Amino acid sequence: MKPGIHPEYHPVVFQDQSTGKAFLTRSTATSANTVTWEDGNTYPLIVVDVTSDSHPFWTGNQRVMDTAGRVEKFNRRYGKRVR
Repeated sequence: MKPGIHPEYHPVVFQDQSTGKAFLTRSTATSANTVTWEDGNTYPLIVVDVTSDSHPFWTGNQRVMDTAGRVEKFNRRYGKRVR
């Protein structure tokens, strides 16, 4: 990598806004908010809306779309038009 053109890559704590679960990872993101982590060090804190801890796909709360119903609704609305 060329020196001086890349952003600083450092440890950051991300926290899920809805569940409160936090995890430490590395990122180029920065924040004025800080948190003291379990290891005693202070890291920037970034609060995010959705993580795998609260996302419907990963928690099993995902809604299943009724594709057969959508096709029937389309056929009722537009029918089988012959050209």
